[in-house]
Amino acid sequence: MSEDRFRLPTEIPLEIYPSPEEFVEEAKSIVREAGEKGIVLRVMGGLGIYILIQNTEYEDLWRRLERLGERVFTDIDLAGYGKDRERILRFLTEERASCVYQIWRPSLYYYRGSRYIFYGCPEGCEFPKGKGCKIPMVEVFFDRLQMNHTIEFKGRLEHGEYALPLTEILLTKLQIVKINEKDIKDAIVLLSAFEVGSSDKEGINGDYIASLMSKDWGFYYTFTTNLRKVKEYATNKYRDKLSEDNVKKVSDRVDHLLKLIEDRPKSMGWKLRAKVGPKKKWYNEVDDWY
Repeated sequence: MSEDRFRLPTEIPLEIYPSPEEFVEEAKSIVREAGEKGIVLRVMGGLGIYILIQNTEYEDLWRRLERLGERVFTDIDLAGYGKDRERILRFLTEERASCVYQIWRPSLYYYRGSRYIFYGCPEGCEFPKGKGCKIPMVEVFFDRLQMNHTIEFKGRLEHGEYALPLTEILLTKLQIVKINEKDIKDAIVLLSAFEVGSSDKEGINGDYIASLMSKDWGFYYTFTTNLRKVKEYATNKYRDKLSEDNVKKVSDRVDHLLKLIEDRPKSMGWKLRAKVGPKKKWYNEVDDWY
């Protein structure tokens, strides 16, 4: 398969499209096999959340919220460390025994080493280095997620098993300035399923989040605005899809997290930026090509 055969997941016919179970199995396989080679990778996004809640009551909640689209999952998003960049490239394109991916070469240059995009072959074709994996696309983000706000991964990935740590998953969902309902639903599920504590072992690390927000007014503004939206949607728009227990958990945990954030002493830079407020753009524009 040549470079010009790269296709977005939405371009893959449904009749050959991988099932959700195949996405989960492949994502876990990649993380596990990479770990055996000393490479740290963790699953991000909706698939990461699904791995965390699979076979629990919260999987049913996710379905009631109609979070899953026609194709359910479109790709496997992974977080890794930049020091492993070349090893990850070889691992995914050459070294796996089960199947391999092709690197979409423009990503090597377009993202300047911050992200790599790989593609598979749902039809089951052969690549130069082996059988193509059925998953249509895999994307690896190195060291950080740089979207509307930046989320650093350094020293954090090991707090998750297969998926990104709960804390980072929530941060990635609520850093979006023009947040959509899909991400609000994901946050509702996370805050229903997991406690807000003071360490990663307790669930969502509220102290760590409060520390981040105390230094960056822009991220604070986006994150707390979206937290309030999550509570509003849970208590009103989606109330008929949530149990009373779900609503109470989301409401209480949002309030607790907001209190932790507001009570944390703020840096001088935060205070100076807060005086300007949203009159000046407080976030980064996102170059979203797909």
